[in-house]
Amino acid sequence: MLLENLKNFFAKLFTGELSKRSKILASLSIGWIIIVGYLTWWNGLKNTGIDKSFHWDEWIWFGVIPPIVPYLFYFIWVSRRKGDIDNKNTK
Repeated sequence: MLLENLKNFFAKLFTGELSKRSKILASLSIGWIIIVGYLTWWNGLKNTGIDKSFHWDEWIWFGVIPPIVPYLFYFIWVSRRKGDIDNKNTK
């Protein structure tokens, strides 16, 4: 059920059928990922050591995980609420 909700969300996201609030939240999340990726890249270039590579671990932990986790919690709780309502209606 969670995967189905995620699939529907991404289908709506790429077809433009999201509400204005959802579009804003998705844009903020994507913007966060891009900004933190840029800052991680810039930090790697300005490193005084020999290693000038991109720090993937920093980008994943600080750039990708924070904007994705709220969506996961949202899909988990919304699907449970809908399931609870469906269970109440069938009894």
